[in-house]
Amino acid sequence: MKRLFKIFTAIIIAITASSCNKDLDLTPTNNVAGDEAFNSAAGYKNVLAKVYGAYALTGSTGSGSSDLGGIDAGTSDFLRLYWNAQELTSDEALCAWVNDAAGGVGELDQLTWNANNVLLQGLYTRSLYQITVANAFLKESTDAKLSGRGISGTDLTAVQQYRAEARFLRAFQYWVLMDLFGNPPFITEESEFGAEAAKQITRAELFKYVESELLAIEPELVAAKQNEYGRADKAAAWALLARLYLNAAVYTGTPKYTEAITYSKKVIDAGYSLHARYANLFLADNNLNNPETILSINYDGVYTQNFGGTTYLINAAISGAMGPSSYGIPNGGWGGNRSRQTLPEIFGDYSGNSDKRAMFFGSKTANTDITTFNDGLAVTKFKNITSTGATAPSVGGIYTSTDFPLFRLAEMYLIYAEAVLRGGTGGTVAQALQYVNLLRQRAYGNNSGNLTFLSLNSILDERARELYWEAFRRTDLIRFGKFTDASYVWPWKGGSLSGKGVESFRTLFPIPSTDLIANPNLKQNTGY
Repeated sequence: MKRLFKIFTAIIIAITASSCNKDLDLTPTNNVAGDEAFNSAAGYKNVLAKVYGAYALTGSTGSGSSDLGGIDAGTSDFLRLYWNAQELTSDEALCAWVNDAAGGVGELDQLTWNANNVLLQGLYTRSLYQITVANAFLKESTDAKLSGRGISGTDLTAVQQYRAEARFLRAFQYWVLMDLFGNPPFITEESEFGAEAAKQITRAELFKYVESELLAIEPELVAAKQNEYGRADKAAAWALLARLYLNAAVYTGTPKYTEAITYSKKVIDAGYSLHARYANLFLADNNLNNPETILSINYDGVYTQNFGGTTYLINAAISGAMGPSSYGIPNGGWGGNRSRQTLPEIFGDYSGNSDKRAMFFGSKTANTDITTFNDGLAVTKFKNITSTGATAPSVGGIYTSTDFPLFRLAEMYLIYAEAVLRGGTGGTVAQALQYVNLLRQRAYGNNSGNLTFLSLNSILDERARELYWEAFRRTDLIRFGKFTDASYVWPWKGGSLSGKGVESFRTLFPIPSTDLIANPNLKQNTGY
């Protein structure tokens, strides 16, 4: 199934956006979201579509609508906000829109943000909103509710599976908040909506919660590779656990590399394989014959229109002068995001003649003018064309149908390798080297790029080559101690062309000032 539950406009639950400043105290406003919507397994599945749909849409009435207040609808999509926070703050991407009226971009580009940054506030609120949508579903799918509505037999089994998926999606968003903001407000379906302001949870406590949720739902999720495309299964839970454990030392101060090996290996052994052609992972038909993607956010240029998601990734990375039609967006090309000089340098031969993962356009690698799109190489990794070269259907020639991989097998290979090198048990260096070389053999088309040994630095570089522009880099640089440190810089880091170190507290983003005012239970992160 290309589009999850086909058309998200059939969603039957609505959550008000006017209460965003009350953290998670958002309540359903559509009366249809009562017993009428939950009287069958099919009804529950329709409501589950909203939980998933909140990842792919900004609102329920088209690209101009938003579930959030206080931010332009076009910039309020989850992936767009998350990608900006993970990539524009790193050595991989730079955006020319520093003077955009919506604001916030230049601060991310230069690592100078504060608690009033509208894009960080938008991401924080979007994650809380998606948690709220999941909570609303979970509140209506308790054992007592299901029994009272006569849900039993195979229908009961199906709804319990849907419930596990909603818990996974909530856990994913709590992981996002833990990784980026550290100590967010916390609420579950058992909390009373609107009764009181949400309590704050510490990063270490949230780690334990996310871990416990993923372990608890594992037996209730569908077996790996057995769910509908775009829906979570056991492998998705294992993949998030592997990612969680790889970063445990950052989150809690206690490494869990052995656990990272265990859960990455569970995914590796679950029947996934590398796609034969790396470039096809990021095309408009990447849902077809794709043995590598574990879970994706699904987009459709006709049915799920918004100015975020891969519509943003593709349009913002292309200018009108580059021939947008060849990228599947004949009327698009916004000329915003391009590579920092450091990204192509990691490839060495960034023309793609050796490592086919290097997908760049242009001739100038330097970033001397932060406001000029052509000042740096364009990144052409994502396209709205199919593997046969056809342009995917697109309303207005702008919106895209390219799905975004949240988890794929290549990341699990790299987690395994890094966790082994960091001292985790249960794996071997020889196996780690083999996994990394499988990625390089695909990239080079032969064994010419094979490595003979691994180091942590080589793993970090390989993650850049394999996962660039997939919203990993900020987290990776923090784990390697290179995000704020003056020993590793890139153009415009710290607001300097040559780059400079920044304050160590910037490994966490601030709790938005609007929420601090609205919720007296919240305490600001150190440094802000």
